Amino acid sequence: MSKIAIFFGPLKGAVNRVADKVKNEIGEDKVEMVPVRNATAADLEKYDKIIFGISTVGSETWHATYSNVDWGKFLPEISKTNYEGKTVAIFGLGDHITYARTFVDHIGLLARDLKKNGATLSGKVPTDAYEFEDSKAIDDDGKFMGLPVDEDFEPELTDERVKKWVEQLRSDFGF
Repeated sequence: MSKIAIFFGPLKGAVNRVADKVKNEIGEDKVEMVPVRNATAADLEKYDKIIFGISTVGSETWHATYSNVDWGKFLPEISKTNYEGKTVAIFGLGDHITYARTFVDHIGLLARDLKKNGATLSGKVPTDAYEFEDSKAIDDDGKFMGLPVDEDFEPELTDERVKKWVEQLRSDFGF
């Protein structure tokens, strides 16, 4: 079995902590952690099973000239990769109070780019356990296209959400 890659950023923050929780739930020996800060399309091509961990990024950042931050540098690499035959999943951090109208939009923006390049998306999550007004992360089936995590206002829910989500990924990711 090839390792599962978790591409995440930024380092040493909430996304890193949640990425570690996902890694520990899957099994440390089955996962390779890849900080997006210096990752490239060549790094993405090495893996058939990829989990992305992204912080809050609005569509204005997504489509703007990228700054010199982790995901800003890495986003252009996403479109350089063909994801045919790859299974991907996304977890994203968001704030459902301050950003209730754009809650975890970045999950949807990333998912759509990945699917456009042939990725098979795993790990959709029902919206009913979340409070928010709107989100670009909701697919046509009414589910989030990945796991939303709110470390600002609901950190007590993170461990259970991660555990449940990783269990959902188990068959698609083969661990």
